[in-house]
Amino acid sequence: MKRIALVGGIGSGKSYAAKNFGYPVFNADDEVDKLYRTSKTCFKKINKALPNLVVSYPIKKNEMTNAIIKNDLNLKKIVKIIHPLVRKKMNLFLKKMQSRKFIILDIPLLLENKLNNKNDILIFVQSNRAKIYKRLKKRKNFNYGLFKKFKKIQLPLEVKKKKCKYILKNNFTKLSLKKNIREILKKIKND
Repeated sequence: MKRIALVGGIGSGKSYAAKNFGYPVFNADDEVDKLYRTSKTCFKKINKALPNLVVSYPIKKNEMTNAIIKNDLNLKKIVKIIHPLVRKKMNLFLKKMQSRKFIILDIPLLLENKLNNKNDILIFVQSNRAKIYKRLKKRKNFNYGLFKKFKKIQLPLEVKKKKCKYILKNNFTKLSLKKNIREILKKIKND
């Protein structure tokens, strides 16, 4: 099994691109959402770390957002709880998909949390920054304060780009994206 990991900035279209590769995808954001909705263990740990801020089960995103915006340390506390749980889910996914030729990893903090391995095929999803911000502002729950906090904990885009073997240009049109994905997959298969 070859692991293809997509990296890039917030809103660059990593998740959309991942779905268009045609292989099984591990999406860390989806796993976090599931944990918030279904894991009492996760709730108890977060409630213990942030007792007056996260009080509802299932965990409400607005409570998490308010906790993160209130204090930078809260994001670190949440990450410390969530990431081991996501890593466990990722390992289960990898075990289950061992017989597949390729799998796609869509993990926003892949490099920052050292979730990649040396044999991963890293692809940088490159998008126009102005278009990214325009698209982010259209999201239903977009919060600029939260965006800035997450941007702070991410590696600079140039650092991520240098670590990648391939660059996937995403201009947010399906036809163009699929064409670029086909070209990259062809190169990967020939390497």
